[in-house]
Amino acid sequence: MKDINAPIGNLQAEVDAWIATTGVRYFDPLTNMAMLSEEVGEVARIMARRYGQQSEKESDKAKDLGEELADVLFVVLCLANQTGTDLQAAWAKAMEKKTTRDAERHRNNPKLG
Repeated sequence: MKDINAPIGNLQAEVDAWIATTGVRYFDPLTNMAMLSEEVGEVARIMARRYGQQSEKESDKAKDLGEELADVLFVVLCLANQTGTDLQAAWAKAMEKKTTRDAERHRNNPKLG
């Protein structure tokens, strides 16, 4: 059961309420997967042009990275909701795994020094 008092649980509940009141219903999971790819592509475009070597077009300068990242998060939350995934629990598990696995790994990486 989702802990709706947890930060990610709150976001999942907020998206679910929005879908129920405004969005009519969830798109099917495959459509949302395609939409996620599209949104990640928009983030990649900003990153490549603003922070990478590609030149930024005038039309790209008005694009808001935070807004595009939020669009990615929204679709991820939709996918979690419609597949019954408790992202708060998954986040805790992932952070525990990363902390255990990477306890010394990054400290000993000369590329990060």
